Amino acid sequence: MAKDENLPLFATKLAKGRILFQFYSLLIFVGICFIFVYRLSHIPAKKEPGRWAWMGLFFSELWFSFYWFVTTIVRWNPIYRNTFKDRLSHRYEKALPGIDIFVCTADPVIEPPVMVISTVLSVMAYDYPPEKLSVYLSDDGGSDLTFYAMLEASRFSKIWLPFCKKFKVEPRSPEAYFRTAVEPLGEPVMAKDWSTVKKLYEDMKKRIENTTKLGRISEEISKEHKGFNEWIFVASRRDHQTILQILIDGRESEAMDIQGQTLPTLVYLSREKRPQYHHHFKAGAMNALLEMPGFDGNGGPCYIGTGCFHRRETLSGQKYSKIYKADWKRWINRSVEDSTSVLEETCKVLASCSYEENTQWGKEIGLKYDCAVEDVLTGIAMQCRGWRSIYFTPERKGFLGVAPTTLLQSLVQHKRWSEGDFHIFASRHCPFVLGYKKIPLKLQLTYCMNLLWAANCLATLYYVIVPSLCLLRGISLFPEITNSWVLAFVFVIIVHRAYSLGEFVWFGGTFKGWWNDQRMWLYKRTTSYFFGFLDYILKRLGFTNSAFVITTKVAGDDVSQRYEQEVMEFGTSSPMFTILATLALLNAICFVSGLKRVIADVETLVWEKFALHILLCGLLVFINLPIYQGLFFRKDVASLPTSVTYQSTMFALLACAIAVY
Repeated sequence: MAKDENLPLFATKLAKGRILFQFYSLLIFVGICFIFVYRLSHIPAKKEPGRWAWMGLFFSELWFSFYWFVTTIVRWNPIYRNTFKDRLSHRYEKALPGIDIFVCTADPVIEPPVMVISTVLSVMAYDYPPEKLSVYLSDDGGSDLTFYAMLEASRFSKIWLPFCKKFKVEPRSPEAYFRTAVEPLGEPVMAKDWSTVKKLYEDMKKRIENTTKLGRISEEISKEHKGFNEWIFVASRRDHQTILQILIDGRESEAMDIQGQTLPTLVYLSREKRPQYHHHFKAGAMNALLEMPGFDGNGGPCYIGTGCFHRRETLSGQKYSKIYKADWKRWINRSVEDSTSVLEETCKVLASCSYEENTQWGKEIGLKYDCAVEDVLTGIAMQCRGWRSIYFTPERKGFLGVAPTTLLQSLVQHKRWSEGDFHIFASRHCPFVLGYKKIPLKLQLTYCMNLLWAANCLATLYYVIVPSLCLLRGISLFPEITNSWVLAFVFVIIVHRAYSLGEFVWFGGTFKGWWNDQRMWLYKRTTSYFFGFLDYILKRLGFTNSAFVITTKVAGDDVSQRYEQEVMEFGTSSPMFTILATLALLNAICFVSGLKRVIADVETLVWEKFALHILLCGLLVFINLPIYQGLFFRKDVASLPTSVTYQSTMFALLACAIAVY
């Protein structure tokens, strides 16, 4: 027994393939050095055409090399962790701490209530003592439709939780489970329960979807729970009182499932909102309730807002001390004698607009405010107070989420992230400033991989535009194909991309998936990161204000079908699409012009001088094939609008005309 008490609860292992990656990195470093030697030794003379274009390309390559260095540091020493759940259960089964799980939502249209409660039900079904588990839904949309869905979920949980335990259901999200599971006809007992529970879920889902389509709560439904009376006083989703309802109070004897087992506590909260108060978006909602092996190897992964657990002390502003020891019993033995209704009323003040005024909430306590990526900023602050984070990803994923299914939604989401990340880098919260002598230098550099997303746009746009225009004008920026210096460029390109492809396939991807990933890499850098960088500059100059954009988590059947078929979704006009289309057309024009020049002057071996130019331009054209299809060949509703075609064509021709004349 004593021996078991000393066994570790987890093991740390170095990632496989580290030596191969380090050798590959060394090869790339040598190749980069040769490229820089070429650039510095072949700078055009002062009056020679293309001197400034050459210098610009050199600085772009300097930036790419710096960013490659940062990403290499991140990946230099990745580690993975394995846990021993049996040891944890044996040692702490009766002394496990209480856990509060937060689920956030903000719009019943973009984030449908059915999807939200499926998430809630899945966390309620955790394999954890239910009396120590509390689930909170923070509804920043203040929607009675979401509250109704939560009420339905609280009833269905009495059936769903024992069903999950009895048959060891995986995944425990009812929507995900019934979408993928096959009825167990060979097991009569389970088949009967399976059919019953599935029908109950489908009936509940239909009731919620019908009510959501109606857009309001019927008089009949409003009589089912006193909580609906709160919406009598709601002026709008941005102007309402605190709404707090304890749907399941785990302390009460009635909080039992159909098997007589205790249910987790379930709470609905919509914090107070008034037009005269700033609400700090999701960070404020989270405070009202109070991917990463490389990061882990360098000092600890960053906090990315979801799929994680925190000690309560880390969010309370407390600094870590070597003598610190978690007092789990403090949370286990806490008891509140007040009734559910009294608790609801007394706790509403905690979610009021005035509660945080002139306090340290959002500054030193809880999640940080005034940043679009409050999670990353909060994580940096935690680590600077001495707390350590670790990354753990089990074979069966602990958390599964949904992501945008259309190109524009994805670009908008990355625009917000890149802007917020750059805001951190350019502020006093920069890891090099806030983390000085508090976190390791390699962890400070590791954060730069994400914080400098937005800054990547400048070098990328330059490399996508200028070499192509120089090809159009007949100015060479790369060594001739017969020149030995070309080997450095070809070597870096081939080795870098070959390793990327091999790694992608090794981890279960496909060539097509890798190619789409390269395409999205380019699209994000030339649009999302550009607008994120531009918006940050405009905000610093006082021209724009912060705005939190919720990305759609659900799509129509036709959109979902195109997504499954990997057909790119456009369908609307956007400045981002205009930029993508303009760059695509510009490179197509320059590529055709370059080929024409080579064919016309085949005897003078012009192709030797512009081989790398044509290769780069042709690669960009190939990447942009979906853009050309959306502009000229597709006729469905998801194609690019005519207005984008006209605008991009005009801008591309104008750029080419300026370059030539």
